[in-house]
Amino acid sequence: MHSSGRGVRIGGLPWHDQGHLGVVARMRSTSVKKYRDLLEKKKEELMAAAPARTPATEPGSKSGDWIDQSSQESEIHVRLALKQTDAKLLRAIEEAIHRIDHGTYGICMDCENEIAPARLAAVPWTRVCIECKAKQQQG
Repeated sequence: MHSSGRGVRIGGLPWHDQGHLGVVARMRSTSVKKYRDLLEKKKEELMAAAPARTPATEPGSKSGDWIDQSSQESEIHVRLALKQTDAKLLRAIEEAIHRIDHGTYGICMDCENEIAPARLAAVPWTRVCIECKAKQQQG
């Protein structure tokens, strides 16, 4: 059992004990649908942007003078960084949809309290409440 007495975490998700059953049920179904729609829309945007994030040339390919080559290398690195960021965000979105499907959406993964609706509206794929996020950023 978790030290809070609420169950153990399995695979990074809180255990489905009585304290968690119904958090999504307590959210109005229109709210859950709104969050799912936001998540699905963002997922579609990321998927549509994926081809634009793919570098046009391979790193190390040579064409043009050294200035062109340097510019191409910089563009490749920027596109790869954006693609990695998109992949992380896509994974977070898919995890949030999974939490909706399993009735744990809106529960902080750290303290297991409910996440404020304002935070979910701002960052619907969030895993943690604002207090736990602040603690993570502090150290």
